[in-house]
Amino acid sequence: MPPAWGELNKLISAGGKIPARSVEAIEVIDAWHQETKDLSLILSRQTETLVLEKLSRKHQSDPGLRKRDELQQLRETNQLCAVLDVRDACAPLEISADLSRRTVDVGMTLRAPEDKKSSKARVNWLIRQITSENLENIFVRLQWPGRSESTQFALANLRETPEICETDKGGLQVLGFHIYSASRLGARFTQQVNFISDLEQVVPQFYRDIGQNLTAWRKAAPKIRPEKIMKEDVDIDAIEDEAEDMAQE
Repeated sequence: MPPAWGELNKLISAGGKIPARSVEAIEVIDAWHQETKDLSLILSRQTETLVLEKLSRKHQSDPGLRKRDELQQLRETNQLCAVLDVRDACAPLEISADLSRRTVDVGMTLRAPEDKKSSKARVNWLIRQITSENLENIFVRLQWPGRSESTQFALANLRETPEICETDKGGLQVLGFHIYSASRLGARFTQQVNFISDLEQVVPQFYRDIGQNLTAWRKAAPKIRPEKIMKEDVDIDAIEDEAEDMAQE
């Protein structure tokens, strides 16, 4: 990262706000873009598959707009963010560097299995996929329906007592999971070389320990029930009416 990285961190630590035309912030964003490219190359080499940064169409076609949007995000949240697409992985890698917390978060978001009724069973489905014993700083954020707020637990606690996921959520079914590592770097976060070194360690580590073992849930293919097997005397008009009713639902 450029010398501006240290200056920007000092500003945030002092409670300051990044100016709209901050030269330091632009330099940092440019360096962040280079680093996310480097992370893609590192993961590509380690996984022996294609890893690319995931960008919206508008940002792909207009780099200037991307930079302006990311500057606005940095000013509002004090975060630098990136999403990496690992070919054949269950979900993209979501990365954020938080200047306020001096933390690097790396995670993936999965849809909860709809064929399991209770939230505890859905959480167990996720936990069974995680074979790593090193669960330090690994958390799961649970997404709930409607306006119900998300909840968050240490993965180690969920593994030991999965039913805690249902605390204050009686009658609700969890819809999704964001599983992530939160690496607090402290003073190293503000240092140009150490920040990059730590970032290039924690991102592949999360993918190796957690991400590469995760599988996305998919709805099973529909099956024909025995009583629905067609016979010569089946009423075709009735089938057409039934199909139209299903299409309108």
